[in-house]
Amino acid sequence: MRYSVLTIVFLILSHSAGTSRVSAGDVPSFRNDVMAVLSRSGCSLGTCHGNQNGKGGLKLSLRGQDPEADFVTLTRSLGARRVNVMSPDDSLLLKKPVMEVPHEGGRRFRAGSEEYRVLRDWIAAGMPADGDSAVRLVRLTVEPTEVTLYSPQASLRLNARAEYSDGSVRDVGDRVVFESSNPAVGVTVNGEVQFPESRSARQTSVTVRYLQQQVVSRLDYVPERPGFEFTAPAPANVIDELVFAQLQRLRINPSEICDDVTFVRRIYLDVTGSIPTGVQAKEFVQSTDPDKRARLIDRLLDSPEYVDFQTLRWADLLRVEDKTLDSKGVEVFHHWIRESLAADKPLHQFAAEIVGARGSTYAEPPANFYRALRTPEERSEATAQVFLGVRLQCARCHNHPFDQWTQDDYYGWTGFFARVDYKILENRRRDTNDTHEFDGEQIVFMKSSGEVKNPTTGRTVKPRFPDSQMVHAAVKGARGVVVEDGDRLLLLSEWFGQGESSRFAATQANRIWSQLNGQGIVDPIDDFRSTNPPSNPALLEAITREFVAAGYRIRPLMRLILNSRTWQLSSRANGTNEDDATMCSHVIPRRLTAEQTLDAMSQALDVSIRYGGYPEGTRAVQLAGVRNGGHRYSRPEAGDRFLALFGKPGRLLTCECERTAETTLAQTMEMVGGSVVSELVQKSGNRIHRTLQSSELTGEFLSDFWWSALSREISAEELRAFREHVDSSADRRKALEDVVWSVLNSNEFLLRR
Repeated sequence: MRYSVLTIVFLILSHSAGTSRVSAGDVPSFRNDVMAVLSRSGCSLGTCHGNQNGKGGLKLSLRGQDPEADFVTLTRSLGARRVNVMSPDDSLLLKKPVMEVPHEGGRRFRAGSEEYRVLRDWIAAGMPADGDSAVRLVRLTVEPTEVTLYSPQASLRLNARAEYSDGSVRDVGDRVVFESSNPAVGVTVNGEVQFPESRSARQTSVTVRYLQQQVVSRLDYVPERPGFEFTAPAPANVIDELVFAQLQRLRINPSEICDDVTFVRRIYLDVTGSIPTGVQAKEFVQSTDPDKRARLIDRLLDSPEYVDFQTLRWADLLRVEDKTLDSKGVEVFHHWIRESLAADKPLHQFAAEIVGARGSTYAEPPANFYRALRTPEERSEATAQVFLGVRLQCARCHNHPFDQWTQDDYYGWTGFFARVDYKILENRRRDTNDTHEFDGEQIVFMKSSGEVKNPTTGRTVKPRFPDSQMVHAAVKGARGVVVEDGDRLLLLSEWFGQGESSRFAATQANRIWSQLNGQGIVDPIDDFRSTNPPSNPALLEAITREFVAAGYRIRPLMRLILNSRTWQLSSRANGTNEDDATMCSHVIPRRLTAEQTLDAMSQALDVSIRYGGYPEGTRAVQLAGVRNGGHRYSRPEAGDRFLALFGKPGRLLTCECERTAETTLAQTMEMVGGSVVSELVQKSGNRIHRTLQSSELTGEFLSDFWWSALSREISAEELRAFREHVDSSADRRKALEDVVWSVLNSNEFLLRR
């Protein structure tokens, strides 16, 4: 081993004197104490010396993930210039963080503090490494792990304890890092959590991090509500029981059940992606059948429109677009997805067939999944995010900063996909400079060799499941045969197909919940980690259990959610829940998606719009591919331009976050007087045109249009005002267009409530 000159001199002098400045029992452990100080003080964060390029000439591992490398840095490389073993107090490692000399990172601790003492004693002892017998962290715990504070109590001290390999237990409150997930809720360096004064209940999760481990404490704050009495609809199923139990604990009353008009519009949008026709809405609202809601839910879940909408959602996730798949690849992959969903194929089987796919991208449609993912890293990250709800990409260059995943975990998972390769039978691409464009058949196959290495260690990493199980060279495979080491995809496919992953089940159940409620119990829905806990853990566990019990099928879980009182709550808030956005106390209105908006306008006016490459009458939710702004080699159609403007994803990412619901000025201008809206309103043969060509009275038109666009009867006040506007106008068509335009631009039309 190589040591700095100062270290060698110090050790010689210490041994010759027969004494040491620090007794052996007082010498801090580099791994357990020094690394903890560097982490707690923020020195190893990405904004400081943990940056990939370091800061000020000193580079440490991000969040202390590599203590061995950091030890070398501080004792035997450029970092050694920052320590002075002969005069510890003169070490830059101490003088900079206490601001005795200028420090870009500012004051990190004070002279004489516990952090200062640990670093000084370690330097004074000659900067010793931990020997093989040194104790190691085994387990980190925090107390309380979950607690609800009731006003006037608004603060709480968290206690962190570490268990070591020798069986000892130590209070490490002065070593850990505390981080609150809610910016409005503060937490001190000593673990004091402070909720601000508020009229609303608040939630936060505090991550407690020490060395390589991190745990989470969940805290709720409930404001004073004198005389509070909990009132809620009678629970319809387990969902309501768990949601209402949490609301009662937090002194929040759920809103009342929504009316039939709201229900019928909401159920059609959530299940089919479209609004009901005027006839459908009127028939439902006027029905006196006490079971009409449950009957409509069953009917829509069995409809082809449900399949269309589910296919759209999965086509977004699986990147069904024609630049990399080509038009035939899009067609066959989209058809396979649709047929799978129409048959209510269990999602673990659906995932297994995609993951294990190989062969012609025309003859074996799920093989197209790999056509857009050309590297082992892209394939592993996409599979983990879509099917396991894990954003593994954070562990590609370093251990995951917010989760348990290490670089070895990342490359172990990536090892499953390292042997995927392609035979490009033909490529008729027009842009020869664009290597990402493909037009022609490809064969996906598995090579007989191919490994991945951890770039930090340089070591080859064997394939590993996310639960750290190592994969042996030969195991029983998906088809009852021995799988050789060269066909790892079959091994992974079997793992999915047998439903071995509880993470898969929770991820898909949470995704279904998010589709119907606008937000996941874990949110973002593809970011499952200990430091991003569910808003209602018992609820997530319950719907996951129901999903598994139903054979991993979508329809049964959707039916359970849609029949719950929770999904059927009104969007009208009360005095206790108006600030709640996460605990399902009322429905949060949200904008219709791009496809829903355009299909709703087309249906309300009873006129179709053109999309590039599709026949007249195709609905936006039925589009197989995506031509945002038009195909690159053809003139964009009006429908394509509208969908791109209103947030339809380009399907270039394996993430639902690619679809945007943000509102823009350009969208406003399109709705006010853009080409697409103008075309729909003015098009020959639409609802307005037929009224002008018939003897239909103004009142009849208004009543019919209100049912078609808003799913309700027009009010007497609305009828009087709009009929007066039309009947007093010299240009009846222009007046009717004004009426239609005002409805299409109303919040009632544009929002899912």
